[in-house]
Amino acid sequence: MKEFEDKFSELQADMISICMEYVEDRADKVYVYASREEGVTSSDFFYLINGKYVEPHKLNDALEEAEESYDTSAARNFMVLDILNEDIGKIKVLCQEHQRDMPTEMKLIYDVRSRKFKAEYKYDLVYTHDDIKTASHIADEWFEEVKNIKL
Repeated sequence: MKEFEDKFSELQADMISICMEYVEDRADKVYVYASREEGVTSSDFFYLINGKYVEPHKLNDALEEAEESYDTSAARNFMVLDILNEDIGKIKVLCQEHQRDMPTEMKLIYDVRSRKFKAEYKYDLVYTHDDIKTASHIADEWFEEVKNIKL
């Protein structure tokens, strides 16, 4: 039991860690969307920086004057997504090995200052039964939802 929980937590921590590395540890909060449904693996991530919610390619929009700019190259972005998707695959294997249900959706939130971690899981189909929506639609909706919550 403990082994499953530890490994599951470790993989989630790795997901947060790679997103922190991408932002050079300069973010107030990190948000990771991870999805595995009907064989489709998908991930996305975004940040809260200087009171602004930003997607990875727009990090520099959140900078204050004199702050060093971020490297938001597509290559770095894809590297993070590859690692996130790899971790989702490892979670899938871990769940199979321990006869656990694999979450279809994980929303991970890490508050850098308080060092608090929060996770929400879904086990029902979120988008594969929808004719239009994909995992990236759901991730974009979450970004908009979070962005529109008043701080």
